Amino acid sequence: MIDFLKLANPGVAGLHPYQAGKPIEELERELGISNIIKLASNENPLGPSPKAIAAMQAELADVWLYPDGNGFVLKEKLAALHGVAMNRITLGNGSSEPLEFIVRAFVQPGDEVLFSEHSFAIYPIVTQAAGGVGVAAPAKNWGFDLDALKAQISARTRVIFIANPNNPTGTWLGAAELEAFIAAVPENIIVVVDEAYYDYASHPATGASGYPNAIDWVEKYPNLMVTRTFSKSYALAGLRVGYAISHPQVADLMNRVRPPFNVSNLAMAAAVAALDDADHLRASVEMNAAGLKQLTAAFDEMGLEYIPSVGNFISVDVQREGKPVYDALLREGVIVRPVANYAMPNHLRVTVGKAEENARFIRALKKVLAG
Repeated sequence: MIDFLKLANPGVAGLHPYQAGKPIEELERELGISNIIKLASNENPLGPSPKAIAAMQAELADVWLYPDGNGFVLKEKLAALHGVAMNRITLGNGSSEPLEFIVRAFVQPGDEVLFSEHSFAIYPIVTQAAGGVGVAAPAKNWGFDLDALKAQISARTRVIFIANPNNPTGTWLGAAELEAFIAAVPENIIVVVDEAYYDYASHPATGASGYPNAIDWVEKYPNLMVTRTFSKSYALAGLRVGYAISHPQVADLMNRVRPPFNVSNLAMAAAVAALDDADHLRASVEMNAAGLKQLTAAFDEMGLEYIPSVGNFISVDVQREGKPVYDALLREGVIVRPVANYAMPNHLRVTVGKAEENARFIRALKKVLAG
């Protein structure tokens, strides 16, 4: 028998697949229960804008046609929104795809990619798949320690990933400290600021005063790339559409490795329409801010420590190994996310849901911990 693992690229053979949150349908099959709530994948419980749904419905008749491979209409909309030239924008199948593009374009076997302990699992995955060496700097208070990250820079460093706010911890960096770090990084190293949760973090109710918009710095720092997604605050996770903003030459190089037609016509139509619905976006971030307060108040009442978050999720220390608590919550019909693979074995990450979903999770957690 052929051992295909021996034939595979070494970086790929050594990988473990990304673990997504358990789907509702899978839990229904496994346990035979219904009325399940999923608070595991940082999805927006309000759902997409009605304008986005209408735009997709209008596009359905033309799904037999390939989408615009250049994404002109969506790029034009994003360029106007952010005040950047269209040739700085790279569209992706979610914002995770540009994270892969940047590594494929700039990292050769043996090159180093830096990120932080407890940061998004995609960073080491795309690095290892390309034959690069992932270097995780020690975290500080569960978040990025920029001094520790800076100390890891070497002659082999090609890319640095910074999630702001960070997933799964919800921690964030202020404008002054983040810009000072970017300014200090050698110009031949690409700094990627992953802003998947930007809209939630920038809402005043989070208390994240001084939270930056890194897109404002892309012209000042040619080696800076910023990624955003429509999966979170715009509630288009199932469509997979995101983008990166970078120097035009960097964008050009990423477009050379970008697969043709990587973003569907339905996704682009929905994204364009979603950008026109400021009221829906506002309602989403306000619901999230209220939900964070609801969850943290309950954790305080229960005497549970948690990591203050400005995302649409929060990680709570359940004061014991998290996996058995997660399993018990599944039996209550509540799906959350264990994060032991992020070196957080006693934490569970909980997506902020609607008020009634948050309340049901709180009741279930109290029951499980009491048992």
